[in-house]
Amino acid sequence: MMNKVDDYIFEVPMGHQKGMLVPGRIFISEKLLEQVEPGTIDQVANVATLPGIVNYSMAMPDAHLGYGFPIGGVAAFREEGGVISPGGVGFDINCGVRMLRTDLRAKDVVPMISNLVEDLFHDVPSGVGAKGRLRVSEHELDEAFTRGAAWAVEAGFGVDEDLEHCEENGQIEGAKTDHVSLKARKRGRPQLGTLGSGNHFLEIQRVDKIFDERLAERFGLFEGQVTVMIHCGSRGAGHQICTDHLQVLSKAVRKYGIDLPDKQLACAPLGTPEAENYFGAMAAAANYAWANRQIISAWTREVFERYFADARLDLVYDVAHNVAKVEEHSVDGSKERLYVHRKGATRAFGPGRPEIPEAYREVGQPVLIPGSMGTPSYVLCGSEGAMRLTFGSACHGAGRIMSRTQAKKTYAGTEVKDVLSRRGIKVMATSPKMLAEEAPEVYKPSDEVVDVVHHLDIARKVARVVPLGVTKG
Repeated sequence: MMNKVDDYIFEVPMGHQKGMLVPGRIFISEKLLEQVEPGTIDQVANVATLPGIVNYSMAMPDAHLGYGFPIGGVAAFREEGGVISPGGVGFDINCGVRMLRTDLRAKDVVPMISNLVEDLFHDVPSGVGAKGRLRVSEHELDEAFTRGAAWAVEAGFGVDEDLEHCEENGQIEGAKTDHVSLKARKRGRPQLGTLGSGNHFLEIQRVDKIFDERLAERFGLFEGQVTVMIHCGSRGAGHQICTDHLQVLSKAVRKYGIDLPDKQLACAPLGTPEAENYFGAMAAAANYAWANRQIISAWTREVFERYFADARLDLVYDVAHNVAKVEEHSVDGSKERLYVHRKGATRAFGPGRPEIPEAYREVGQPVLIPGSMGTPSYVLCGSEGAMRLTFGSACHGAGRIMSRTQAKKTYAGTEVKDVLSRRGIKVMATSPKMLAEEAPEVYKPSDEVVDVVHHLDIARKVARVVPLGVTKG
């Protein structure tokens, strides 16, 4: 049983799960709440039992069942007495989204959309186990793990301005490559510059609607403009790093006498070797993901330049999902350093935070919420409401309401492609099965999810963009 706090906040009481240290809070509408599995609510309660948790265990409006934490889960832990948990980060570490804005208008790009999508599908490898065009040395792989997007820019994949518009400037400090296994290195080395599979995509879009002219101008967006959104993460490297350290932290739970309601919440007390080693390896995977998106951006620019010689593709912003980061937040009127876990959630810092690029600091950071092939994506702006309610966090997408297995039974990939084609959306994927798994109907409506964070003043709507062409793994 949950308690309704207001129209968009529902509370999971401390009695829901034995050992809860704080209540749970789900930021959601009543309509969307009807689609949330009971297991997701249980996971919110389970997270609330972890040592050192601050204020609430939280879930965003796109929440659904995940490993350990729900996808869409957010929790912050004190340095003293808190923990770090891979279940609160996820397997695809720093699965994130970046948006590039062009100076092109849709009316000029639509006639070339088939060519652009076909070239992007060819030039940016995608799919399960896909191998990239790059052949990096072990030293270069170390550079990607430790320096992230900065290494990619120095290697010729972009410009310095790109780094200014990346969360954390495209690099989390403290990466430890000596805690990245040989298997993780072997999986990650051939995959730099690849898109991956599942809900990952490279999408050419049109700015369909501007909600806030002042913020849109600050972000460089206008109606009819062509943008590009890239959604991918740390590939096999991140997955293997998570797998490796889950084994270590499962033993740490017993070593440090932590009582868990779910073994998927394996964790270690902050300050212990197990926690520090996982954080260092997680940071390496996050940096790899930023390098990966940076390389894909460079190849995307090359494709556009073939058809539009003077086209500019400037980075609006790059946001990370699936990370735990050390941040300073206000708790009971005092500033504290916290380890904030965002599992399928987006940082949404409001105005004035020094972590935000100078170009946006006065208004708040861009928040990018992708749709799914045939549904709109949104650009929002982080707000003070997020700093008060969610440790500066917002939703990260629409959120699944149907499993991949059920989606394949319900939809035919060829039919999905035909429907999108009739709507003027060019789609290329590695297999029809993938299109069935990612049919727009298997996700919550992105506009309803975004409306929740907008109404709560967690992140304000700036622009809506719609797909023109999509490549998927």
